[in-house]
Amino acid sequence: MSMYQSTKVIELGSCAFRQWRAEHSHCKYIHGYQLKAKLWFGGKELDDKNWMVDFGGLKELKRKLQEQFDHTTVVAADDPKLEVFKELDKQGIIQLRVMPDGVGIERTAEYVWKTANDHVKELTDGRCWCVKVEVFEHEENSATYSGTLERAKEVINNNDADIISKLGSMAEEVKATFPDNLETKNVQERRPAPVGNTGNKSLKEIFET
Repeated sequence: MSMYQSTKVIELGSCAFRQWRAEHSHCKYIHGYQLKAKLWFGGKELDDKNWMVDFGGLKELKRKLQEQFDHTTVVAADDPKLEVFKELDKQGIIQLRVMPDGVGIERTAEYVWKTANDHVKELTDGRCWCVKVEVFEHEENSATYSGTLERAKEVINNNDADIISKLGSMAEEVKATFPDNLETKNVQERRPAPVGNTGNKSLKEIFET
């Protein structure tokens, strides 16, 4: 069963973080990144305009994400200095955002995926979903979060007569998300990846892949 995909890049904004658990790293101090996210949307059917997702309908999603990350200070809910940050927020010095599950680029990717997935499913009446998200701190650091397991849970919990077909589409989603890990070749035929510097890519090149 085939699956369409489309992608969208969203500027999340300039955000300050503190990773208080990084005892032996400068990340324990407040530091900032210009965050950018690339989102993959998937689905089995296109709309009446032959679109996966109407990008014009993502303005509200962009607003939600920038409200969380643009010119804000993001800290973990268990940060021992949380009350200090709350006081700074109260005095209008920072715009505080508290992450219940902790901070870090991986948690940021997870947050963006959950927000985007909820938004696009509502926007398309369940026709489409967010397959995965990649968030960049800068050109050298990024993290991804895939919603494949969450999609599998949805399918398994749906006991309608179309369950086998839906599970088949899940296999296509896994292939699309992790194509390098699902080759049909014999394992012995695989060749090791080349070792060494393959060159630095710009953000423009990365997001065009």
